[in-house]
Amino acid sequence: MRTLISTAFVSLDGVVEAPGGETGYRNAGWTFKEVEFVPEAFEIKEREQQEAAAILLGRVSYQAFSPVWPDMAEFARYSTMPKYVVSSTLTDGDLVGNWGETTILRSLDQVAALKETEGGPIIVHGSATLNRALSDAGLIDRYHLLVFPLLLGAGKRLFSSADQDARKLKLVEHEAYRNGVQKQVFEVVR
Repeated sequence: MRTLISTAFVSLDGVVEAPGGETGYRNAGWTFKEVEFVPEAFEIKEREQQEAAAILLGRVSYQAFSPVWPDMAEFARYSTMPKYVVSSTLTDGDLVGNWGETTILRSLDQVAALKETEGGPIIVHGSATLNRALSDAGLIDRYHLLVFPLLLGAGKRLFSSADQDARKLKLVEHEAYRNGVQKQVFEVVR
C-alpha cells in the first residue's frame, strides 16, 4: 500500500489558503510577506520531491500550480512524476500538456484504489478542500507541516470541522527555526 502524505504551509490557527500569493485572499502570500525567509526551514520541501513518486492535487490547486510549476527549476522532479487530480468538473482538455502524465480521479474511492497500487509515496500539495475530505475519509498516512507563527483568522483550513472520533498522530520529526516557523511531521496512528 502506498503512503499518502499531506504537506502544507499552515498558520498557527490552521489556515492554509494562498500561502504563496494566490489571488482572492486578503492575506495572500503570508508565508513570505509576513515571516522572514530562513532557507533551512524549507529543507523538507526538497526531501519531499526526492521521496514522492506521485502528486495528488485538487482542481483548484492543479489550476494554480500547472501553469507555473512545470517551468520552475525548484520543482523539476515533480514534472517527471505522475500527477493525479481529484475533480468532478475537469476534463482531459483542461489539463496542461507540458507537465507530464496527469490522470483525473472522480472520487475518494478512486484515491483509495490508487493507494492500493504498487509504487512509492503520493504527496498532496495545497488542495485544502481535498485535504479535508482525505483526512475525514482516513486516507492520509502522514502530515508534513510547516507551521508559521501567524494568526490569519478567516481562510481555508487544513482540517475540517466535522464531528468525528479523535484520531491519534505520532510526532516523528520536529524542529523550530529562528523565524518562528516549526516543522512538524506526524504519522497517523491506525
